[in-house]
Amino acid sequence: MDEMQPEPMSAPAGPSVEERQWAMACHLSAFATFVLPMIGHLVGPIIVWVLRKDRMPYVDLHGKEAINFQITCTIYMVICIVTLFILIGVLLSIALGLFWLIFTIIGGIKAYNNEPFRYPATIRFIK
Repeated sequence: MDEMQPEPMSAPAGPSVEERQWAMACHLSAFATFVLPMIGHLVGPIIVWVLRKDRMPYVDLHGKEAINFQITCTIYMVICIVTLFILIGVLLSIALGLFWLIFTIIGGIKAYNNEPFRYPATIRFIK
């Protein structure tokens, strides 16, 4: 008699390609700041996160991370603007701009590749 053997349990597949694409969009939508100066870097990630967070836990995770980073960078930029009067603000602004650009791209790539990612020097406003 051939007994039917149960199929071995496989590990969860992880987030779908669609979830990873939306998670990447949470990070990269910050580039909306080039269309909506001063607010686009916040509006883009918030819109993507709000639209997908309830149906896609992976997007919820990356959306919170992206929004926290954008809020933190906004605070840092205000500090840079205040310090412009003592000249160091110019250097800080350039450094912050490069930091923002590089880590926003890295966040999007890591999200798409299903790799864990936390932005450095970020205040966690949304947990």
